[in-house]
Amino acid sequence: MDSPQVLNGMNAPRAAWPLVLAILLPLAYALVAPAAEPTPAPEAVAGQLRDAALAGHDVAYSWVSELTTRFGPRPAGSASEQHAAEWAAARLKALGFDNVHIESFPITAWVRGSESGSLVAPSAQPLVIAALGESPPTPATGVEGDVVIFRSLQDLVAAPGNSLSGKIAMVTQRMVRTQDGAGYGDAVAARTDGPKEAAQRGAVAFMLRSVGTDSHRMAHTGTTRYVDARVPVPSFALSNPDADQLERIAALGQIPRVHLFSGASYLTGAHSQNVIADVKGTTRAAEVVLLAAHMDSWDQGTGAIDDGTGTAIVVAAAKLMRDLPHRPRRTVRVVLVGSEEIAQPNAPFGDFGGNAYAASHLSELPEHVLAGESDLGADRIYSLALPASVAHGEFALATDRLLTPIGVLPAARPAEDGGADVGPLAKAGVPLFSMNQDATRYFDIHHTPDDTLDKVDRAQLDQNVAAWAAFIWLAADSDVDFRTPAAPRS
Repeated sequence: MDSPQVLNGMNAPRAAWPLVLAILLPLAYALVAPAAEPTPAPEAVAGQLRDAALAGHDVAYSWVSELTTRFGPRPAGSASEQHAAEWAAARLKALGFDNVHIESFPITAWVRGSESGSLVAPSAQPLVIAALGESPPTPATGVEGDVVIFRSLQDLVAAPGNSLSGKIAMVTQRMVRTQDGAGYGDAVAARTDGPKEAAQRGAVAFMLRSVGTDSHRMAHTGTTRYVDARVPVPSFALSNPDADQLERIAALGQIPRVHLFSGASYLTGAHSQNVIADVKGTTRAAEVVLLAAHMDSWDQGTGAIDDGTGTAIVVAAAKLMRDLPHRPRRTVRVVLVGSEEIAQPNAPFGDFGGNAYAASHLSELPEHVLAGESDLGADRIYSLALPASVAHGEFALATDRLLTPIGVLPAARPAEDGGADVGPLAKAGVPLFSMNQDATRYFDIHHTPDDTLDKVDRAQLDQNVAAWAAFIWLAADSDVDFRTPAAPRS
């Protein structure tokens, strides 16, 4: 008779040992292995991201510096816009983002060409002008006419039909400087709709006082609006000091007469593109928190504040999250939008990058839980507007605790207009938030040759990144429902 099998003083049939080991080994490991640290709470992680950005996380400044230095101005549909998009995709891949790709879409591009303006009567004086985007060229010899001044677009609209035959209409409304940039919305209608109204009354050209808050002798360009697939008359922005000069001439009882020339042209069959990159989520990865900014710029400066810094802010905020040892529950998506600045002759007529994204991702939009964009320069964020659904309650309180220490207060009203890049998403039902930046000085250089890197305040840029990173982590690493209206407070 064989003796029993003995091992470590324990008698057991040989066949039972795999079961014994399966039970005992994990218990033994648990006794000697260090306990795994629990995942930090979302608010604690958000605070860490905020503080890391304020400590001088260099991604944002290096991004906008390289973008504006390598590619300069990036008009929609141009080679520089396309090369910048390719560079951005390569940089995002190198930074470790997921799902990096470029999505192209067709546009009609506009090319400025040479331009000039001068006062020819009652005395000869040069004028500083800039053709408005999408404006047609003048004849080769230019266009000349007496100037009829209107204080506002409404005054122009009130002028009788054919009252401007052979003349040049000019709107001289001044933009009001405000912290929130509200003066822009009030003044910009003259730029978008003025050419149509002038043409309907027989004008041969249209001018307006630049939509800007500075008193420097440079003109602020910007898009005007197609009417029946064309802009009806050559249209120009005039520097604010030159607009003052024409008003003073008229106040002396004299009629200013000007000569204008533009060699602008259109490029049909062009294309622009959106650059997309993700920080992929974990347990709720199909749900997307979207951060947008636009890659294109006007052609006179280098697009540093409009909107190079916006792209830098959203990339840097997402990169801070990407570098954490764990990912948020929801996917954070960066969308660098193309062709934001220019209008188009076909529907939907503008914001083509934002509309192109919404159209190509239509089936996914029900899973887009929140969206916002950065497109007002890089001066400090002073308030945050949340979706109405979470404007009160624990999420809002947590946001306040995170952002109040860096000077970001709750906005007085919920977010309503997130901007051109995310507006098409809002129409599809995606909730918006708005990081409200100090725009006090933004419109001094907006759409001018002075939009260059030296205008970027690095400390304020870092504050933007801090606010974005902290807030987005709090939203992405949560199960908060931003779509469903909150129950009324008792």
